[in-house]
Amino acid sequence: MSTAAARPLPRPSSPVGAAYARLSEVFPGLTVTEEAPPRGDGWVSAAGLAAGGTALDAFLAWDDAQILADYGERARPDVVASFGLHRYAWPACLLFTVPWFLDRRVPRVPAAGVAYQRAAGRMTARIESFSCLPGDPAAALPGARVVAGEEELRAELRAALVEHLAPVLDGFRPRMRRGRRALWGMATDEVVEGLWYLGHLFGAEPRAKRELGLLLPGGTGPYVGDAAFRELTGHQGEALATRDRASCCLFYTLRPKDTCVTCPRTCDAERIERLSAI
Repeated sequence: MSTAAARPLPRPSSPVGAAYARLSEVFPGLTVTEEAPPRGDGWVSAAGLAAGGTALDAFLAWDDAQILADYGERARPDVVASFGLHRYAWPACLLFTVPWFLDRRVPRVPAAGVAYQRAAGRMTARIESFSCLPGDPAAALPGARVVAGEEELRAELRAALVEHLAPVLDGFRPRMRRGRRALWGMATDEVVEGLWYLGHLFGAEPRAKRELGLLLPGGTGPYVGDAAFRELTGHQGEALATRDRASCCLFYTLRPKDTCVTCPRTCDAERIERLSAI
């Protein structure tokens, strides 16, 4: 992984460079640079995944081998594809949600503008336009689109995520044996749980939960449901934050008793036990 000293500095003219630098600072497992999608050396383009051909075959072969190494058994092809989609979509969503959360700027990055080298935890993004609020100094930069207020900016974020994710979901769909609503349920979970986790790392988890609730209040198709945060009461009366996922990652097919704490299959009593132990 890249060290802090090796991380590239944000470009002076970049509306999102500071946010990407901050992302890598708190989460060294992902480094984002702004450049055209590289080729070779383990890189895969999001457009290649969306095409659903040899690039996706190679991407999922990594997941197939990793599952076998980690769990000593092979997963069903649809489970492998579900793991692969998660491993791409979770970091990809951060390209959009982190600049919005930190600086109120929403980049437009279609699938053709992103590449991923997951062995090194690196992503590249080629950003040609972005949205921001009135009074933002970045409004003077090329490619800026000023919107009227916070709700309009949230709409821009939802639209930018759809623009990027829709073709990628189409590429994965034949491998996953799931319909459109189930795939968008997975996408909804990646948007929410990625920023929820980064909000915790930024020391701003309560704000991340509030803003995700405003971003995804329900009724904002193709996203499925709302952010779905709720609180449980621990054994000492403490509040324990949880949410209900809109989808299932199918990990239970490998380890039936080891579900995610936000999985629909995990009951509240078990969630309380596991969250209280953290």
